[in-house]
Amino acid sequence: MSQPTAPESPAATREQPPDTGDRHKLTALGGLAALSLDAMASVAYGPESIVLVLAAAGAHGLGFTLPVTLAIAALLAVLVASYRQVIAAFPNGGGSYAVAKTHLGRRTSLVAAASLILDYVLNVAVSVTAGVAALTSAFPSLYGDRVWLCLAVLVAVTGVNLRGIAESARVFMIPTLVFVGSILALIVAGLFRDHPVSTATAAGHSSVLAGNATTVGALLLLKAFSAGCSALTGVEAIANAVPSFRTPKVKRAQRTEVALGALLGVMLIGLSVLIGRFHLQPVEGVTVLAQLADASLGHNWAFYVVQFATMILLALAANTSFGGLPVLMALLARDNHLPHVFALKADRQVHRHGVLALAAVSAALLVFSGGDTNTIVPLFAIGVFVGFTICQVGMVIHWRAEQSPGWAAKAALNAFGAVLTGIAAVIVTATKFTEGAWIIVVALPLLVVLFERIHRAYGRIGESLGLGRVPEPPRRDRSLVIVPVSTLSRLTSEALTAATSLGDEVMAVTVAASDPEDRAHTESLRRDWDLWNPGVPLIELPCPRRALGRPVTQLIRELTAERPGTRITVMIPEVEPAHVWQRLLQNQRGAVLAHAVRRDTDAVICRLRFRLNT
Repeated sequence: MSQPTAPESPAATREQPPDTGDRHKLTALGGLAALSLDAMASVAYGPESIVLVLAAAGAHGLGFTLPVTLAIAALLAVLVASYRQVIAAFPNGGGSYAVAKTHLGRRTSLVAAASLILDYVLNVAVSVTAGVAALTSAFPSLYGDRVWLCLAVLVAVTGVNLRGIAESARVFMIPTLVFVGSILALIVAGLFRDHPVSTATAAGHSSVLAGNATTVGALLLLKAFSAGCSALTGVEAIANAVPSFRTPKVKRAQRTEVALGALLGVMLIGLSVLIGRFHLQPVEGVTVLAQLADASLGHNWAFYVVQFATMILLALAANTSFGGLPVLMALLARDNHLPHVFALKADRQVHRHGVLALAAVSAALLVFSGGDTNTIVPLFAIGVFVGFTICQVGMVIHWRAEQSPGWAAKAALNAFGAVLTGIAAVIVTATKFTEGAWIIVVALPLLVVLFERIHRAYGRIGESLGLGRVPEPPRRDRSLVIVPVSTLSRLTSEALTAATSLGDEVMAVTVAASDPEDRAHTESLRRDWDLWNPGVPLIELPCPRRALGRPVTQLIRELTAERPGTRITVMIPEVEPAHVWQRLLQNQRGAVLAHAVRRDTDAVICRLRFRLNT
C-alpha cells in the first residue's frame, strides 16, 4: 500500500526554478517543422523551375539540369555555413537585419528588413495558393472557391501559431516527416531503376520543349540558376528566429540549420539525378515531381501519397513566415522602426500582434490575386536574394573586424556567396521586372521610408518625454477629483469613496439637459442628493445639445485656468459585468466621456470598475 506523499515545504517551493517559457519554445526537430517548411516545400518547384528554363535549349539543354543544381547546392552550402555563423554571432535573431545593422549601417539594415518582410508576406501567399492549386487540380469542382479555400488555410495556420510556435511545430511535424520520407523514398527507389516504372501521368500531355531550340549559353544557364534559387527561400528563417529555440538556443538553431541544408541538398540533387536518369521532359499540366513519383514508384498508392504530402506541405509552408517575421518585427519595434506593440509577447511566447498583422496583409494579397499562384510568383524570391546578399557582405566585414583564426577563408566564402546571390538577385529582377517584379522594386524603398518616419516619430516622442535624461524630482500638487454621476446607487458611493481617498477636494457633476424629461430627472437627483448629503457638492452642468463630454471638458478647462498647479482627475465609475454578453446591455457613457476628456484636456482619467456577481 503506497504511503501518502508529504506536502512540499514552502522553502522547497521557493527553490523551484521559475518558468522561463522554455517549454513553449522549439527543439531542433521542432525547428525543422516550424521554420523549414518553406525551404522543404521548394523541392516541389525548384527543380521544375530549372527544367522549364533549360527546355528553351531542347533536350540538350535539359542535360545541364544536374550541373545547375550542383551549383545551387554549392550556394546552399555557403548559405548554411554563413547563417550558422550568423546564429552564433547574433543570438537575438534578426538574420540579415541584425548583421547589416551592426556592420553596414542603419539604412542598409532597413533595406534588409524590408526585403525580408516582403519575402515573408509573399511566401505566405505563394505557399497557400500553391497548396490550394494542388487541391483544385485533384478536385476541379473546387476551382471556383479557391479564394475562400486560401483564406480558410490561412485562418487555420494563423490559429495554430497564435497558440505558440512550439504548438505549431507539433502540429506540422507529422506532415513534414511524411513529405521528407516520401521524397527520400522516391529518390532511393528511382536510383535502383534503369527506366521509368510508369509514364501514365505524362501520357496525353504535350511537351513544352522548344521546337526551335536555342544554344546553351551563359545567359541561359544564369537564368536557370536564378530560377532554381527559388529553392533556397526559407534558409534564412532559422537565423531570424533564434530566440524561439530552447536553451542552448544557439546550438539548437545551428543544428537545425545544418539539418535543413543537408536534407534540402540531398533532395534537390537526388531529384535532378533522376530527371537525367529518366530523361524527363516538362509537359503541360503535370509537375516534374509528379512525373518523378510516377517513374520511381509507379502509378499507385505511393504516387498519391507523394502528391498528397506535397499538397499539404505547400499549403503549410506559410508557417515559416509565421515563425520568422514576428520575431523580426519585434526587433524592428525595439529599434523604434515599427510600432512598439509588435515587441510585446503574449502567453506561450507568441508575438501575437506580428502574427495577426502578417495574417491580415497576406489575406489582402490573397484576395487581390484571386488565389492565383502565377499572379504572385513573379514577385517572389527577389527580396530574399537582396537579404542574402546584404547578409553575406556584412559577414565579410564581420570576419575582417574580428580576425579570429581562419577569418580569411570564412570571409572569402561569404564574399563568394555574396557574388552569387547578388547575381541571382539582379537576374531575377531583370527577367521578371515586367511580370510584376517592379512592384517589389517600388515597395522596398517605400517600406524603408515608412521605417524612417516611424523612427523619427519615436525620436520626437522621446525628446518630449525627456528619455535618457534625469527628470526633475517629483512634487506634490493639490488634487481635485471630478466624479460624473447620473443617479444614486452603490456605484456612486464607491466612486465618491475612491475619489475622497485620492483627492484633496472632490466635486460631483451631472449634465443637465434642457428638455422637460431630463430636467425632471436632474431635479429628482438634486433632491435625493440633498437628502443623502454625502459631503460632496453636486454641480449641475447645463447642456442645451444633450452632449455628454463637452460640458465636462469645458468645466475642466475653466478649473485648470482658475487653479494653476492643481492636478485634476476625472473618476468615471463603470459597471464590470459578470458575463461577456452583458456588455451589450451597457450604455457606454463612460467610454464616450473618457474619449472626450482624453481628446480635449490634460486631466487624468481614472475608470473605476464595479464588479457584478450575477
